[in-house]
Amino acid sequence: MIVFRSMITGLGFRNILLSSISTLERAMKNNAIKLSLYINYFVFAILLNSVGIVILKSQNVYGVDEVQASVLEAFKDLPIAIVSFLIASFLPRIGYKKGMLVALALVSLACIGMYFGNSFWTAKLLFATVGVSFAIIKVSVYSVIGLVTSDSKEHGSLMSNIEGVFMFGIALAYFLFPAFNTESDPNAWLNVYWLLAGLSMLSFVFLLRADFQEGDEVPGANVAEDFVQMFRLIAKVLVIVFVVSAFLFVMIEQGIMTWLPTFNERVLDLPENVAIMMASILAISLGIGRILAGQLAKKFSWVWVLTVCIFASMAVVLFVLPKAVNADIGLVETLADVPAIGYAFPLVGLFIAPIYPLLNSVVLSALPKKLHSPMSGLIIIFSALGGTLGSRIIGILFKELGADQAFTYTLIPMALLLIALFFLKRLTAKEVINN
Repeated sequence: MIVFRSMITGLGFRNILLSSISTLERAMKNNAIKLSLYINYFVFAILLNSVGIVILKSQNVYGVDEVQASVLEAFKDLPIAIVSFLIASFLPRIGYKKGMLVALALVSLACIGMYFGNSFWTAKLLFATVGVSFAIIKVSVYSVIGLVTSDSKEHGSLMSNIEGVFMFGIALAYFLFPAFNTESDPNAWLNVYWLLAGLSMLSFVFLLRADFQEGDEVPGANVAEDFVQMFRLIAKVLVIVFVVSAFLFVMIEQGIMTWLPTFNERVLDLPENVAIMMASILAISLGIGRILAGQLAKKFSWVWVLTVCIFASMAVVLFVLPKAVNADIGLVETLADVPAIGYAFPLVGLFIAPIYPLLNSVVLSALPKKLHSPMSGLIIIFSALGGTLGSRIIGILFKELGADQAFTYTLIPMALLLIALFFLKRLTAKEVINN
């Protein structure tokens, strides 16, 4: 009994208790920050990936053709690339929280502007603003993940989960827009932007109340050195192979995602609202795939997970897509009228889903935390370029070869990505050893 009392009142027990309380407080704080990241990413998922829907509406309402409409992807992605290059290296000095607050305020104003502008020109302005803002959000999110995780497996799991939530936000977009769309009023769909502005403002308030401690993980001694660190990263063979891999993946994902509503309307002969809602199947399957990847990343080597995923994706394009193209869909008025084969091709999202977050996590985990912000900038730059090129190529293929053949050409970047994986595996192993 005396020994027990001594342990309770002793310094050792007090230190253990204080350490436990400190660990619990840190865990609660990290969870609050993670929740903030989820919400911000969710809001931008809806805004950013409505581009496929607006491309379809631009053709039907504003009278532009496929190639003209595809420029919206460039108005979204090129600002992402440019702004990421300009701010990624020294964003830690500005503050991740401040950056994200500015981004949310900008997109709130852009959504309101789209409602009143109601033209293809204001659609371009909307996506340019969304691109600028998302560059800030994504660099911030990717950098903060490194600050609230303790090892590479936890990093990969959180990265996959956040990217999964992003996909569910995309899926919601495919139901939000049709909910406001009516055939009798060609301008009714614009009312969705009031809701999107409200969600952005709500996210702004939530983030404003979140407790962030940041600014310690800066890449260089000053702003000039911050830029130098980014350029040094570009010279690394690991980074070169990675950005090529990210470029190829986003070319695949964005090419399919952007043009799937048009494919559903032109090839499957679905009504416009149903064509848009059917595209949500891809986003939902991407979300589920990334959440599952977050669990698989804890148990299996990332390279084997991604190899299986790429082979499965190629099988869907080779064997499932032709069946969907040649299917007799019949008369469709609601989602319930769409036969099972209509849902089959979008399920490719289950298999391509794990590729992007696991690739990002692998390269970030292999680098010191002070390089996470400039590396995030490079990820975003080449992802944006891949998205723009992928959407543009698919748009040209839609026009020149027809919507029924365009998606078949995604097999080329899939095969190249498969080759890049094994180079990336060897290079990341060397980088971890060197660090």
